[in-house]
Amino acid sequence: MSVTYCRDCYHLSMCTMAFENRNNLGWWKYASHRTYKGPSVVDGKTAAMFGFRSFASLALALGILHSVLAFDSTRKDNLAVYWGQDGAGSQQDLSFYCEDDTINVIPLAFLYIFRGPGGDPVVDLGDQCADWSSPVFSGTNLANCPSMATQIKACQSKGKLVTLSLGGATGQVGFSSDSQAQTFADQIWNLFLGGSSSTRPFGSVILDGVDLDIESGTAAHYAAFVNRIRSHASGTSKKYYITAAPQCPYPDAFIGDALNAASFDAVYVQFYNNYCGLDQPSDYNFATWDNWAKTKSANKNIKVYIGAPGSPDAAGEGYVDATTLANYVKSAQQKYSSFGGVMLWDADSAYSNNRFDKAIKTAMVASAEQLFPSEFSSTLATSTHSSTVKHSSSTAQPKATSLSPPTKSPHQSENPSNELPHEILHKEPRDVELFDERRITPSRLFRL
Repeated sequence: MSVTYCRDCYHLSMCTMAFENRNNLGWWKYASHRTYKGPSVVDGKTAAMFGFRSFASLALALGILHSVLAFDSTRKDNLAVYWGQDGAGSQQDLSFYCEDDTINVIPLAFLYIFRGPGGDPVVDLGDQCADWSSPVFSGTNLANCPSMATQIKACQSKGKLVTLSLGGATGQVGFSSDSQAQTFADQIWNLFLGGSSSTRPFGSVILDGVDLDIESGTAAHYAAFVNRIRSHASGTSKKYYITAAPQCPYPDAFIGDALNAASFDAVYVQFYNNYCGLDQPSDYNFATWDNWAKTKSANKNIKVYIGAPGSPDAAGEGYVDATTLANYVKSAQQKYSSFGGVMLWDADSAYSNNRFDKAIKTAMVASAEQLFPSEFSSTLATSTHSSTVKHSSSTAQPKATSLSPPTKSPHQSENPSNELPHEILHKEPRDVELFDERRITPSRLFRL
């Protein structure tokens, strides 16, 4: 059985496929511009033949189940994937990565200068939206990217969150006082969130929140920034999300204080380019972050994500294959109530790596369905379907087996990596500072 995908979908004839699950899940009808070869009816027995324990798992693997439910932060199978930095050199439009159900959250990377010319921040989303690839507002380096509005709306219409990530390893960030942090929060609110301004890069589109990937500057005053965003959001009907991307050494040197003092919805912990990465199971420290979430976080319901590279080239070190990552996921789903899903760097890298994003999403859903069947079935029962999938490469599904990585307290690596970190901005060369005091390699880099 095979499904053939094509980006130029309109060249294919419309076909309608009806799938029946004979275990009383009912009929599911799916219409799409695609060619399909195989049985017209897929039942539980057929699914089992291909190694899927249910129709839902099979549907996700084939890319035929499209949910337009609102984002559910309480789940244990969410996938957040950064977009904007063209990690593999073949980045597509934002909306391209929203065409199936694989990704739940897309942080746009990055707003990397807090105070640029004219006092406005500077964003760089590669050739899609940056001061070097797009028009800018007069007197500033703030890109004016109205074409992004349609792409963002397309993703949001499918129940996905689109947020703005601030920082990066070589970002020009930081605050000198709580007052400055609050003023900057007002500016972010007006430029990208629920406020108003004549210089909104994405026009009237309202993003779903902000992500703090702070890896330089000073650690002070970020709680004031977060609390001010929360204050603005409290008077609206829309839910806004605030996340952070700390590195796995605990506590994080740059955002750790804010994580204890202000309410975040999730942390995308970078388990790569560090001694506590996924490739170092004896020092892997998700248990430490789970304990922090339950005992010290300002939000005791915060979700902790396993941050991973989307391909071997997406990080200096820390990449593991989809099967190994699926094992980490299933262990976290079983053991840690704070676990919320996986974060990948980045969309281009993961997609180009034989749909690494889809492989891990399918594995997460399968293990979550097995461990929490009532939660999964209630979501499935209210899902609706769409016909907007383009092309996909064939990906072998990882077998999610039990893994219990050791959870001893981390210690300093004797052989810190000197490989280049992975996030890329198409800017002029800049020096990269190694954080020698923690003996780790930063995980963000402008292209040299």
